[in-house]
Amino acid sequence: MLDAIGVSSSADLFLDIPEAFRDPALDIPRPLSEMELMRELKVLARHNADLDDYACFLGAGSYNHYIPSVVRHITGRSEFYTSYTPYQAEISQGTLQATYDFQSLVCRLTGMDVANAGMYDGSTALAEAALMACRITRRKRVVALDTVSPGYLEILNSYMEPQDIDVQVMSPSALKVTEETACVICQYPDFHGIIEDLGPYAEASHRAGALLVASADPIALGMFRSPGEYDADIVVGEGQCMGTSPTFGGPYLGLFAARSRHMRQMPGRIVGKTTDTRGREGFVLTLQTREQHIRRETATSNICTSEALVALALTAYLAALGPRGLRSVAQLSYHKAHYAAEQIAALPGYSLPFEGTFFKEFVIQCPRPPSEINQALLKDKIIGGLDLTNSVRPELSPRAEGLRSGAPNSMLLCVTEMNTRDQIDSLVLALSKLS
Repeated sequence: MLDAIGVSSSADLFLDIPEAFRDPALDIPRPLSEMELMRELKVLARHNADLDDYACFLGAGSYNHYIPSVVRHITGRSEFYTSYTPYQAEISQGTLQATYDFQSLVCRLTGMDVANAGMYDGSTALAEAALMACRITRRKRVVALDTVSPGYLEILNSYMEPQDIDVQVMSPSALKVTEETACVICQYPDFHGIIEDLGPYAEASHRAGALLVASADPIALGMFRSPGEYDADIVVGEGQCMGTSPTFGGPYLGLFAARSRHMRQMPGRIVGKTTDTRGREGFVLTLQTREQHIRRETATSNICTSEALVALALTAYLAALGPRGLRSVAQLSYHKAHYAAEQIAALPGYSLPFEGTFFKEFVIQCPRPPSEINQALLKDKIIGGLDLTNSVRPELSPRAEGLRSGAPNSMLLCVTEMNTRDQIDSLVLALSKLS
């Protein structure tokens, strides 16, 4: 091999690395026994503001919802926990059936015709949806509302820029869809927690021959109309909130569903149900071969990993709760969030700058910088909200008229069914001392 590439020794392969860095001395502690290591890890873990010991009011894309014990029991079974991507259907029927059930549940949630086996996470699912819309319409301009998560917009730009696709960020009040627009992207509820009527966005998009892409919170779909009922064309979302803890940011699960007429342009994998030569029911990967994922520029996407285990957690979560259970989770989150917002708005120096119906997240304007408030809250074992200072543009959003330029001292709070009344009252009391 060395002769073939024209070098005399393996050491020559590292000549580009400065000599001082090729074999550095490692100053590491002595080896520990398993018992000693576990003790040290526990000491380190006590430095974390974990959700078992702290009341959490932080959301913005990662949410603390209750996980029924049956979810971890099912996902921990070895046939699921250690299984590989199910290319060989004849030995992967359990995994394929679970994925098929997952797809069916996502379709019911979103009001769409077909769903895939899952994406990396909600942000990449959104970016893949924009690429799909560009393929379908053969246009290279994407319009995203400024009420979409800033993090999602960054991922969107990262995906679009190498393909010379123009991304335009607009306010809902200034939305302009032209014949060059491939899709309009909205969030439901939006980044500030507000539930909007998606109907006008769908009408404006379809009038210009564009598609409507909606990024939805699946918990909200337990009590609000689905994007499919608003005539959305592609619905994506983050599935972490159903059966998976925040876990420091991953692995998560991207939901992806669309109208059947667009099925062949969907990224990722799709599991279908069929019958064999004896008439027995079976499950298979469909509409694509394994090589779909290595076809470079001719592939509908280059996602190579299915988040099957996280998808299984979502499937078990919804199977355990059922429609009534999911609605109960959504209603509890909704009512607790509104109780918290009402109590906070009554405090001197605090206000709710946005108007409109919100779900489980809402923006508050504080009398002091949110960074200071959050540091103080931690002393009371409370994890505060997301600091929105300088991330909201009042001049673009009619809902933000109450915010001063640059939105100083604004914070996004999240309340779920996991927050007790005592926790909410403790938050209100702590905020009252910080006015």
